Amino acid sequence: MANPQTVVTTGKRKSSVARVRLTLGNGQILINGRTFEEYFPRETHRLLVKQPLELTNNVGRYDIRANIDGGGLSGQAGALRHGISRALEAWDSTQRPTLKSNGFLTCDARKKERKKYGQRGARARFQFSKR
Repeated sequence: MANPQTVVTTGKRKSSVARVRLTLGNGQILINGRTFEEYFPRETHRLLVKQPLELTNNVGRYDIRANIDGGGLSGQAGALRHGISRALEAWDSTQRPTLKSNGFLTCDARKKERKKYGQRGARARFQFSKR
C-alpha cells in the first residue's frame, strides 16, 4: 500500500487483543484513552512496545491510538507490539523483511494450558502416598 492516511490492525498475545490505529503525527501513543506512560508503568513493557518503532527508525513519526482488551499487562504489551508491527508493515511494505526477521510479525500463540481433571494443574499431579 502506498502511504494511506490511517492504518487499522489487530495484534494478539495470550488472551489479549489490541486494535491499533496508526496515523502520521509526532509520536503520541494513547491506549484506552490514557497516555502510554500512565497505562504501562513498567519500563520493560514500554521497551517491548517501542521495539518495532526503534527497529524501523520510526520513533516520533506516527501517532498510535490503541484499544486493548483482555489478559494482563504483559500480554497486552505483546499484543500492542504485534499490532504496531502489523501497522508499520501495512503502511510501508519495505519494512516487512526487518520486522519479519526479528519475529515481530509472528503472533506468539503460547497460552496457558488448561487444568486437567484428577490433577492439581495442567501437568502437576496430586501427591501420591504409597502407604
